[in-house]
Parts: sequence; structure tokens; C-alpha cells
Amino acid sequence: MKILLTGASGYIGKRLLPILVDNGHDVVCCIRDLKRFNPPKSLKSRITIIQIDLLDETSLKNIPKDIDAAFYLVHSMSASSDYHILEEKSARNFKNQLNKINVQHVVYLSGIVNETELSQHLSSRKNVESELGKGNYSLTTLRAGIIIGSGSASFEIMRDLVEKLPVMVTPKWLKTRCQPIGISDVIKILSKTILNTNTYNRDFDIGGPDILTYKDMLLEFGRIRNFKRYIYTVPVMTPKLSSYWLYFVTSTSYKLAIALVNSMKIEVICRNNDINKILNIEPITYREAIERAFSKIERNEVVSSWKDAFISSDFKSNISEFSNVPSFGCFVDNREKKIIDRATCLNKIWSIGGKNGWYYANWLWKFRGFIDKLAGGVGSRRGRTSKTSLNYGDVLDFWRVLYANKDEGRLILFAEMKLPGEAWLEFKIVENKLQLTATFRPLGLLGRLYWYSVFPFHGFIFEGMINKLINSKK
Repeated sequence: MKILLTGASGYIGKRLLPILVDNGHDVVCCIRDLKRFNPPKSLKSRITIIQIDLLDETSLKNIPKDIDAAFYLVHSMSASSDYHILEEKSARNFKNQLNKINVQHVVYLSGIVNETELSQHLSSRKNVESELGKGNYSLTTLRAGIIIGSGSASFEIMRDLVEKLPVMVTPKWLKTRCQPIGISDVIKILSKTILNTNTYNRDFDIGGPDILTYKDMLLEFGRIRNFKRYIYTVPVMTPKLSSYWLYFVTSTSYKLAIALVNSMKIEVICRNNDINKILNIEPITYREAIERAFSKIERNEVVSSWKDAFISSDFKSNISEFSNVPSFGCFVDNREKKIIDRATCLNKIWSIGGKNGWYYANWLWKFRGFIDKLAGGVGSRRGRTSKTSLNYGDVLDFWRVLYANKDEGRLILFAEMKLPGEAWLEFKIVENKLQLTATFRPLGLLGRLYWYSVFPFHGFIFEGMINKLINSKK
């Protein structure tokens, strides 16, 4: 069957794609930015890739006319303050286009909405479901609560809290109950639901076998990691204060923290487990989901991460606009050194950031990340998804990858920290030399003052870094 996969470059889509291909489906991947889609070479020859923007009706004409079924895995949570309007418009455009072709089935992954009063985030998901339900195809809505898996937002936020805080004074919403589900079960359910007539025109809540409070989940997470943790809840934390608490302690952006806090105040428990019976699935426990996630991390097999989505930052522009490093009106710090071993140097560059650090004066990089967090920026807690690979659009601490070509020996990073201007960091190997170039395009007088204030530190930070990178020792 020919399956349309929206959100193919997202957290769920990246994991679902190989399963669909292995099941024999002809998959058409919908991508808004082709540069950000880097499927394994083994998959590229077996899929079709099209570029569409759900907010642009004309681009939807690229959808083939012979699609049998489609997955709708698109969410815009916290991408902007009016994300609920954007989500509804995207769903309407998608529905209108599918109505023009002979699609049998659409599967939409939503959130559990079994409360009469919903957060803006869950209310938006419900509106999308209603809009998609107006199509002339059969719709199945799968409603999930907390998804646990390597790289998922819920997993990474809990990991930040448990691994960094031996004692937590937390808001009262930590007593709210939920029903988490492992990412492996979400993928199983999605793949088995498509074109299954028993699921047509129905909605299902999906969850694991455990019903836990958020406090229970954090304590169990600590036990799995052999950490003894103490959690005390207080009734005085307002949603705004709770959002700030989550923002400063974890790697989440402030906008995402607000959306999460408002959702976490609402109990999300499955109404029944009908879908498990229909598909003959027995979901794994919360503990098993955590253990599997860490197993993936230890083997460096994290397929996708929420941090690589632009909701992990406040970046509002089209990233492609910054792919070419400018020169006019910019301050430039350029350093060049002969390399001893090209392969070793490249491996070091491609492993930079995250737990490996920046090879020199790491405490200054961490301090800069702390200052950025205080200023409302992303800070340096986002780290990186993979220990050894980098692709366009990936997060790297407070940078975003704009260009990564290991064969060419070139890596370009764009700063997502709060700055009075725009900054790029480029690593480039030309013949037997490594060039390290920091470029800053100032915004007004404040930008110029900022450059002159940090420039004295470049002398030893970047000099020390380039010396470490060219060193032949691994």
C-alpha cells in the first residue's frame, strides 16, 4: 500500500518510517525542509520524498494522487503563541487536499483529551481531530499521554530533574496521575492501525499498564538509575512559577515549559484498552520503557530527539536563511593550524559539545550557557542527540547545525543563544590545515560592545580549542 507520512523528520516519524518500509509499504515522506531529512542510505532508495508546507495550500499539490492511507504526525506546540491557530489551519489544508484524492484511511496521533476542561495544548489537539474528521476518508485518532523513549521530551525532562536534583521542592501538579506509554508501543500501535478496518472512524486512548503520578514516575526513574531522591510538593507554585522552575532546571524552552505545565495539571488516564485487544498488543511497563531508553542511549542508537525540533528554542526565522555565513558588516576571528591526522581531527570535530565538551576552557562554555539561561535563552543543557554524528538542523548545546559534511571536512554552527546580533562558528579542513572561524553580525551599538567585550577571551578559548583539535591523540 502507498502510505503518506507527514512529520517524517520528527521524533515519531523517524522511528515509524523503517517499520512501514519493512512491512512492505510504499512510503511517501512529507518534508517541509529537505535539508533536515537525513534517512539512512538503506532507506533512501526505498522511499519517495516530497516537500510540502501544511500552511501553504499550493505546496500540498505535490501529494501523489494514488495515496491509500496517511499518517498525520504534525504538531506545532509552542512554536509560537498562536500555535493553536496554525495547527487548525494545517489540519484544514491537509483535509481539503486529501478530499481531492482517493485516500481510504488517516491515522492521527493526538493527546488524551478525556477531561471537560482542557489546556490550550490539548484543546488544540482536539480541534485538529475535529477538523480531520470532516474528510471523506476514515479517520482513526490515537490519543497518547506521556511517551517514554530515548530522546522524547518527557524522558529527557525527567532525566534532567532526577540526575541533577537530589532534593526537589515541586509544584502540586506532580500529584496528577497519568498513564505513560513506551515509544516502542506507540510505533507498534501506529503501524498496526493503518488500514485496519476495525479501527476506522474511532478514537482510542493508548497507554501502558501503569497508572502513576508524576512524582511516582520521578522516584521510579531515580530507583532505576540507583539515585535516592526526595520530593516535596508545595501548593504555592503558580503555573508561571512552575514553568520557570521547569525551564531553569531542565533543557526545555520556556514556551514549551508553559505548555507542558498547563497539560500536566490535567489527569490523563486511558478510558479503556480496546486498541490493545484489537491489535493484539501488550504494552510494556514504565520501568521497561525507561530501561530500554537507557539501553539505546548507551549503544548510541538514539534515532530521534525532541531537542532537534525548533520548539526546543525560540528560533522564529527560516534556518535556511542563515546557511551561508555572511561577511559584510561582520566581525571575524579566524585561526588556522596544520593538522597531523585528518581522520582524528574530523572525529574530534564531529564529537564536539554535549558530554565531550568543547575541548578547552569547558567551564567558560558552561558559564556562557548559564548566563544565556538567565537571559531567557536555551542554555547549554540540550547537549546533542548522537555522540558521533551531526546533521543539518541538529542541536549542539546552544548551537544549531547549519551544514555538516564530514567528507568535505566542513561544519557550520549557528548560535541560538540570546545575543545582540547573529553568530556563526565554522570548522573547515582545507588541504592539511584546519580553519576555525567565528563570525558575528552585530545588531546596533550593543552588538558592537558585546563583540569587543568577548573578543579578549577568544585568544585563549579558540586558540586552545584548535590546538586540541589538531592534536593527533584521540
